[in-house]
Amino acid sequence: MKRIWRASLVAVVALAMAACTNTASTSDSDTPEDIKIGTLLDVTSWDPAQADIGFDGPYLSALYDPLIALDDMSQPIPALAESWTYSKDRRTLTLELRSGVKFSDGAVFDADAAVQNLEHLKAGVRSGQTYANVTGIKKVDEDTVTLQLKKKDDALLYYMGLGRSWMASPTAIKAKSLATAPVGSGPYTYDKGKSSPGSEYVFTKKSEHWDKRTYPFGAVHVLPIADPTASFNAMLSGQLDIAYANATDIPRAKQQGWNVASDVATWVGIQFTDRTGKELKPLGDIRVRRAINHAFDGAAMLKSVGQGAGSATNQVFPVGRGVYDQSLDDRYAFDMDKARKLMAEAGYPDGFEVTMPMSSIFQPWQPSVQQTLGKLGIKVTWKNLSPADYQKNAATYPMFVAVLAMDSNPAASVDSQITSQQWFNPNPSVEDFPTVKELVGKVEAATGEAQVPPIRDLNEEIIEQAWNNVWYQANNTYFSVKGIKVTPITGMMYPTLRFIQAG
Repeated sequence: MKRIWRASLVAVVALAMAACTNTASTSDSDTPEDIKIGTLLDVTSWDPAQADIGFDGPYLSALYDPLIALDDMSQPIPALAESWTYSKDRRTLTLELRSGVKFSDGAVFDADAAVQNLEHLKAGVRSGQTYANVTGIKKVDEDTVTLQLKKKDDALLYYMGLGRSWMASPTAIKAKSLATAPVGSGPYTYDKGKSSPGSEYVFTKKSEHWDKRTYPFGAVHVLPIADPTASFNAMLSGQLDIAYANATDIPRAKQQGWNVASDVATWVGIQFTDRTGKELKPLGDIRVRRAINHAFDGAAMLKSVGQGAGSATNQVFPVGRGVYDQSLDDRYAFDMDKARKLMAEAGYPDGFEVTMPMSSIFQPWQPSVQQTLGKLGIKVTWKNLSPADYQKNAATYPMFVAVLAMDSNPAASVDSQITSQQWFNPNPSVEDFPTVKELVGKVEAATGEAQVPPIRDLNEEIIEQAWNNVWYQANNTYFSVKGIKVTPITGMMYPTLRFIQAG
């Protein structure tokens, strides 16, 4: 399962309820006091191979160094890998490693440790898909490793930087103890004595760390608080310096003089898992998929359910980024008459019946979905599932209400949203759409910036094909007290500590 686990269940809970060296110039003499971070969810696992990218960022980035990091533009930058090169055919990735780094148990970080970690991540239930194209991991010398790829993978470095290259002590990996006893080389160590699992985690700064200027705070306290109202009140009382926020509280936050940081994080709408109509024949007709797109008023849903925190759009590529095309947002303007006409042309003037899954965390959207589809004659039978079962079973239905995380990297967006098999997209069906297949081929044949034009064409084509029914893109919002800056990163539901700075 891809790291896209962060995409739905984790993201829905949220909605329903820098460089390699620091950009700041903090010196040891004026290092800030402890920082208290309020996040939405408890840590899923201390083991990087089992952890979720979504809200685990603050926890894991305190303890572990990554091989690759991201800057504030989501570009890969050096960390424990000081540099990297691809072979001409881009099927061999060579990493030159930083020397002189030790894990907190005294083990040395070197090529052997990197190989052991990468093999551990490749075998991980959650981390493994990042390395799906990796066929071999080898030590070249003490400071060099190579990754052999079965095909060019333009998203690999991005995924590694997003949270899939944390390096742990090889001793702890061998002992299979990481899930409960984390050991890394990161800027902080976990203080069990001061921590209360489930309510507060305390991380103490190391006296020496190779990148200590990126981590200016004396100690880090991470408090999982599921209720945004409780987080807001905790900030009011001084118990938090940063909070994962509810957009409705933005005016009150500004009155307090707090910093407000927001950026798009997820798309909200209906995911079609049966675009070919193998299970539900009507969905195989493009006119039906287009009718459903015309029937929903995304701007109204953003305002009524999404609290206005986001952007009305029908695209899965983040608003404001290089692939996003504002002109395409008019392709499925809200038009119920046109939607009904398309249904009639497809041979379904009276609609059809469909069973869709539902869970408590999706109920804010349920009335609108029921009413809107009903106007097309589409009769929905809801199958109630627990939140945990929704993640496991939603994609076994031909269509379902979805909140899916987006990526700031265009190649990763193509991979996660279109071409690769995901829990939410078990049948990518690229082979069944010749133009989509052709454009995917053009994307895969290009590299770097040269990929952007064919990805734009691909974006337009999947909109033409009504690949899914996107209503809007929703923001993630963070409040921070004066003197602390949070930089949201699309792809991280909660930014890692690299993006939480004094200033």
